[in-house]
Amino acid sequence: MATPIEFVEEQWQTWIEKNPLGTYEHIDQEKLVDVLIKDLTYASGMDVKEYTLYQKWCEIKERYPVENVSTLWGQDVQMIYPEQEKLIKQVKSNFWMPKDPDDYANLKPVMKLHNGELAETWNAIRTFTSTMKNNSNIGRNLFYTIEDEITGKYLGVLCISSDFLDLTPRDNAIVWSRDIKTSQGMINHTAIGSTIVPLQPLGYNYMGGKLLALLCLADTVQNDWKERYGDVLVGVTTTSLYGNTKSNGLSQYDGLEHWNKMGFSSGSVAFEPSRATKKMIFNWIKENHTRKYFEWWEAKNKQGLPLKRDHKNRSLHFAYPKLGIPKELTRTEHQRGIYFSPLYDNTSEYLRKEIGDDKLVKSFDTSLEALTNIWKTKYAKGRISMLKKKNTVSYEALFYDDLIKMSWEETKAKYLTQVGR
Repeated sequence: MATPIEFVEEQWQTWIEKNPLGTYEHIDQEKLVDVLIKDLTYASGMDVKEYTLYQKWCEIKERYPVENVSTLWGQDVQMIYPEQEKLIKQVKSNFWMPKDPDDYANLKPVMKLHNGELAETWNAIRTFTSTMKNNSNIGRNLFYTIEDEITGKYLGVLCISSDFLDLTPRDNAIVWSRDIKTSQGMINHTAIGSTIVPLQPLGYNYMGGKLLALLCLADTVQNDWKERYGDVLVGVTTTSLYGNTKSNGLSQYDGLEHWNKMGFSSGSVAFEPSRATKKMIFNWIKENHTRKYFEWWEAKNKQGLPLKRDHKNRSLHFAYPKLGIPKELTRTEHQRGIYFSPLYDNTSEYLRKEIGDDKLVKSFDTSLEALTNIWKTKYAKGRISMLKKKNTVSYEALFYDDLIKMSWEETKAKYLTQVGR
C-alpha cells in the first residue's frame, strides 16, 4: 500500500501528464500586480464593517448577475437567470414571522440537512440574510436549515464544517500537540460552526443567534457527523464576527450556556481582491509554481478529501509577498473571538488520545428539546419582555436581495448600519 507521500506523488505524475508545463494560461505579472494593488488599496481603506458589507455586495453581484433589458416602459434591470429569481421569492416567502410577541414560546425547531439537491436553497437563505460573505469551506460540511416543525417556516441556517487546524487559545486549553491533532487525525473529532445565522426578526427579538449556536451542539449534528464521516464529534468551535475590536456590544456567544470563550485569534484578516483578480492570481501560481498549485487545488488524501485545506487563502497568502505587494495592503489587524464547547466532561483527554470512545462522559443534554428550552427560558423570554416594555418589538424581515440591483454607494447608504446585526 502506498504511503501518503507516494499516494500524492502518483497523483502528481498523472496530473502533470494531462496538464504539461507550458500549456497553462499566461498571466502578465506586471499587469497582475497593477490590478491587485488597485483592488487592495480600495479594500484596505475601509474599516471592518464597511469591508464586510463590500464583500457581501461583490458576492451578490457575482452570484446573481443582472442585465439591462428594453421593455415597453423603457430600460429595466432584470436578473439573467429566472430560476434564481424564482428561488429567491420562494425562500423569502417562507420566513417565520411572529403575529404576537410571545409566539416564540410555541416554536419547535428542527434541523434539516441541505447537502446535495437542496444546497441552492440553503445558499440563497445564507447569502441574503447575513452581511457576512457566504464563503465555501473545503472539507467536511453539514448544511442545515433550522425550521419550525409546526409551521414549516425558516428560522435560520447553520453550517458545521472541518475545524480550524490552529487556534492557539483553544489548543492550549486542550493541551493539544500538533502531531496528535493533525498527523493522528484527532482534529476530525471537532468541528466548527462556520455559519450561525438566525433570520430576522427572530435574531433581534429573541436572541435567535443564541438558539442557533446551541443547536450546533445538538444530537442531530453529532449523529450526522458520525454517519457521514465516521468520527465521534466531541467538541465544537466557533469564532465571532468581531473580536476585541468591536466598539459596541458583545458577541452572541458571550455568556452563552455550554460555550466557553477561549480568547482571541492571533492572526489578522486578509483583504481579498476582486473575483477576476483572484482568478488571475490562481492562474499565475499554476503557471509559475505548478507543484504548489497541484497540492493546493488538485491533490486528494486517501479519504478523497482535498490534501490541503483553505486553498484560496493559502494561494493569496503565498502570492502577495511573491508579487511584492506591501503588507499594509494585504491584512487588517482585526482579531476574532474564539469559543469552544466540549460535548463531554473528558473531551480534552479524548482529543489527546488518552481515552477511547467507551470512556466518554456526556457533559449535558444535547437533545433539540433541551437546547431549545435553554434558549426560550434563559434568553428569548427576557429579551422579548424588555422589547415589549420599550415598544420596540420588530415585525420586519431582513433580506438583502435588493443589493442585486443596487450600486455600491446605494448599498452603503442603506445597509452599513446593519452590518453584524
